[in-house]
Amino acid sequence: MKNCPICNSVLTDRIVTPCMDCGGDEFELDHYLEHRYTQYETYFGSLITLCNYCETDFRSYKPTYFGFHKNKRPSIQDFNFIRELKDPKLSTDKFYLTYNQRSAFLKFTEHCRIQNMR
Repeated sequence: MKNCPICNSVLTDRIVTPCMDCGGDEFELDHYLEHRYTQYETYFGSLITLCNYCETDFRSYKPTYFGFHKNKRPSIQDFNFIRELKDPKLSTDKFYLTYNQRSAFLKFTEHCRIQNMR
């Protein structure tokens, strides 16, 4: 994927941490091994990997960002634990600077929005 699935803007390559939410933040590269990373099955069967900070912060997203009704508060309690990453590694992903997000998270967001329109 070369373009953002939400707005079709061009994405760039970036070294990222395993967290699909904050993993593209360059600040996180310096201390990514201090975090715990967990993979979950989430809304509509999607998989997401989050660091321990983003797990806690996930509920700060407005529900409408993911296409949910404004009264549906996103929560880590909605997720099913899959596994903890025992040996987290840096990788490369596409990144959108305007949203400050990895393409992995943008795809997750797009999937939620599409499923919520059905």
